[in-house]
Amino acid sequence: MAETPLPTFDLLLKGGTVVNQDGTALRDVGVTGGRIAGIGSFSSAQAGETIDCTGLTLLPGVIDTQVHFREPGLEHKEDLESGARAAVMGGVTAVFEMPNTNPLTTSGDALADKIRRATGRMHCDFAFFVGGTHDNVKDLPELEMLPGAAGIKVFIGSSTGSLLVADDPGVRAILKVIRRRAAFHCEHEPRLAERRNLRVPGDASSHPVWRDEIAALTATQRLVTLAREEGKRVHVLHVTSQEEMEYLRDQKDVATVEVTPHHLTMDASWYQRLGSLVQMNPPVREARHKAALWRGLSEGVVDVLGSDHAPHTLEEKQKPYPDSPSGMTGVQTLVPTMLDHVNAGRLSLERFIDLSSAGPARIFNIATKGRIAVGYDADFTIVDMKRRETIRNGWIASKPGWTPYDGVEVTGWPVGTFVRGNKVMWEGELTAPSLGAPVRFMEALAKG
Repeated sequence: MAETPLPTFDLLLKGGTVVNQDGTALRDVGVTGGRIAGIGSFSSAQAGETIDCTGLTLLPGVIDTQVHFREPGLEHKEDLESGARAAVMGGVTAVFEMPNTNPLTTSGDALADKIRRATGRMHCDFAFFVGGTHDNVKDLPELEMLPGAAGIKVFIGSSTGSLLVADDPGVRAILKVIRRRAAFHCEHEPRLAERRNLRVPGDASSHPVWRDEIAALTATQRLVTLAREEGKRVHVLHVTSQEEMEYLRDQKDVATVEVTPHHLTMDASWYQRLGSLVQMNPPVREARHKAALWRGLSEGVVDVLGSDHAPHTLEEKQKPYPDSPSGMTGVQTLVPTMLDHVNAGRLSLERFIDLSSAGPARIFNIATKGRIAVGYDADFTIVDMKRRETIRNGWIASKPGWTPYDGVEVTGWPVGTFVRGNKVMWEGELTAPSLGAPVRFMEALAKG
């Protein structure tokens, strides 16, 4: 009887602790043609290249489903190359980028332009949200199914120009025509307008007073009501308040929930030290809200983490409030800040994976990503769970070169980033050219 030949691989990741749907154990992972081809115990003789992962932990590639990389139009803040470089330096293997660029990503031509710009320049895989507006409603069913489209993103509040859809009929019109899950920024624009006078010049801590939890809750309630009436799925971005979390726990049939690492880490006390560097939309709030986000996370209400990476130059951020813009870097610090929370016992490593890879794959129907499983893309975030590091501005690869976490010590650190079997980052160094490709979605595979 002939012996069964041993499998052979292009690449073998050997001796690491693999965390996947089967649990946590020492396993080797074989890669062939950019896909996972074997999980088990293998010999280095079976692979063209072997990487020793002893002492390291292999996670499914982290997917950051909310970043703003500013290209085209605002490349002095960030561009697709620098944003993707920051992503892989922090262990992120794929990103979904937002439409509020200049020009706005509201047409097939604008989406195709972003994909052209990304190809050959982005170090991670990518998809781009298309902005839903009053003017492009009729085109949305086609736009959301185009290759490279993450779906439709709507700003119910906190935007300008045609990207703002503040009225219920406008939101309803968008929901009527779409098929995929759409993402929403929820702040009630009329309330923001009437409370604008509550901003205190020079005091960024007045930001959450102006953009209060009622503005967020009101917009979220309106959205969910409309989604339920139209029978559509919605994704509520960057939930920040106790009131929203308590409301959304009973709306899981239509609404998925995102929280950000900074809203899980920061509270209003951070304004005293960092001022407008902490300024975000929706804002960092009082400690009771942070505690409610953690409750929602532990109870399973929260589906995904998104960094809401929204960089501005340090000079812009240091303008006196309220002339300072909202937003901060975040894609590179997502993994280390959350691993620090894991090591502090606030969530399990398995829950982190659910939030950062399996969750995005599940709610956005991503094809062949989000799991360490045979047949899936060989995307890995390789981390040292015991490594202690201090986050520094000098480590930040994003163009502005600053982070609100400068000087913060964390335990747990990204050591390697693999995108479809390509080692793109190892020990803080870029190790491959820009090989990022569009993320594929099961609802649009026929178009891909």
